[in-house]
Amino acid sequence: MSGLSRMCHGRAAVVIDRRRCLETCEPVARSDGATGWLTDWVAAALVRAERMGGTAVSKKDGDASTGGVSGRDGDARDVSTGGNGAVGVAPKPRRMKKKVYEKELVRLQGELVKLQEWVRVEGARVVVVFEGRDAAGKGGVIKRVREYLNPRIARVVALPAPSDRERTKWYFQRYVEHLPAAGEIVLFDRSWYNRAGVERVMNFCTREEYIRFYRECPIFERLLVDDGILLRKYWFSVSDEEQERRFRSRLEDPMRRWKLSPMDVESINRWEDYSRAKDDMMMHTDIPEAPWNVVESDDKRSARINMIAHLLSTLPYTEVAQSSIELPPRPAAEGYERPPRDMQAYVPDHASTLG
Repeated sequence: MSGLSRMCHGRAAVVIDRRRCLETCEPVARSDGATGWLTDWVAAALVRAERMGGTAVSKKDGDASTGGVSGRDGDARDVSTGGNGAVGVAPKPRRMKKKVYEKELVRLQGELVKLQEWVRVEGARVVVVFEGRDAAGKGGVIKRVREYLNPRIARVVALPAPSDRERTKWYFQRYVEHLPAAGEIVLFDRSWYNRAGVERVMNFCTREEYIRFYRECPIFERLLVDDGILLRKYWFSVSDEEQERRFRSRLEDPMRRWKLSPMDVESINRWEDYSRAKDDMMMHTDIPEAPWNVVESDDKRSARINMIAHLLSTLPYTEVAQSSIELPPRPAAEGYERPPRDMQAYVPDHASTLG
């Protein structure tokens, strides 16, 4: 069953063979007259489900639903249907209280330190993939995960656009170079899934290249898992309203203006293209050996707590006993004379001028 994907539309279950569909991808017209980005396995599933009397496709991560409106990151926002048939948007998530958030964050970060020591002692290899829309909160979560960890053990990989030489390599090759050795944790701030997302939507790769990616990615990830790497994948889901609010906040803040790129602005115009690309990606790469885990991130505090707690719950770490360390008494001076202080260049005391 590992080579199959199941889409449920109400009571109708459609089983799709990924390999067969990859070989027969063709643009299929939708009800709105558009064609293209949905590969034929999705379109065929929709058509087949409609013929079988299924309900409309859910806009939340491929689940079945009674309806929806495009809004949450391709996972589009949930909606509720009232008794009178009126459709309304589901309420926004309640913001986590700051005191509760800070207390739980410290506790979870303490567990991350225990995890780090277990990884070091056991020689484990951990890879965590962070993906999602622009401004979905990936960077903030990574910052909290790393805050108290040893940078020699836990490191972040955020690769720039590939060079001309790298473009001639096997696509996954530039990422393989950054995989962990024994006793290391690697956090991918975006990853090989660039091909399924931004490269596809912005036409930075050909159709043949992203179709090949869908074929190779599950194999690549199974090889990593089979070799003993603990692979965890997270998709951060943000609504279009919250994304725009964060973009505007960056635009108005000179300290964070650098975080808003022309590519981010273009993503607003291509919201639905990214939605279709994300849905395709999920269908082809959500495998039992390395499943996707979706994090609702309209509330950043809740997203950070939920992601870290889930990560810890999926790893078989145990607390490692620490060897006791005692500081020795400082030895007595033996008469060494230090050179005069005025022979060294000291940093000016700017702090004292501030009052």
